[in-house]
Amino acid sequence: MYRPQTDTQLLARALAMEDVRPATEVLEIGTGTGVLALRAAARGAQVTAVDVSWRAVATARLNALIQGLPLRVLHGDFAARASSRRYDIVLANPPYVPSPNPRLPGSGPARAWDAGSDGRLVIDRICASAPALLRHHGVLLMVHSAMCGVDSTLRQLEQAGLTGRTTARAFVPWGPVLRSRRPWLLEQRLARAGEEHEELVIIRAQAL
Repeated sequence: MYRPQTDTQLLARALAMEDVRPATEVLEIGTGTGVLALRAAARGAQVTAVDVSWRAVATARLNALIQGLPLRVLHGDFAARASSRRYDIVLANPPYVPSPNPRLPGSGPARAWDAGSDGRLVIDRICASAPALLRHHGVLLMVHSAMCGVDSTLRQLEQAGLTGRTTARAFVPWGPVLRSRRPWLLEQRLARAGEEHEELVIIRAQAL
């Protein structure tokens, strides 16, 4: 299981700044261990969490049971599993690491981070799906690497009818995955020579 990292902590701080009440309906895309979903549930929200990994689903359900919190955890693609309703808050910590493989991994731990040659395979789908997932004035909180193109995300969200902005940033040392891909990242001009830190951003977008 992929343990929560700095991006999860950054998203948790963003969630803490939102108005979450017992009537608030929250969707988490790619819940993993359920850390963020359970934080929202602990504040009284009605939370639905989705993940493509059965192991993640089982872990999130177990953590909800241990903490005694109500959590609806679904297995599958978020667009298919969560499209029947709208939410006040959508949380997303999608895979965003650029990969030499242009497709999403079908299995294995890399599903938690690899997202195609530009790192945007899942991000773009979330941007396109957000209007159908959010209620009036609903909020999308999404974290991803600046390597994936923050301006592109903001532009797509604006084109989809949302108002978006960057609300937080953090710089973290490159992990083993990025270090192993340094020659390829340099060749693709996704990184600069000597670069050792990755910039993570929180994007907050609101439905009009």
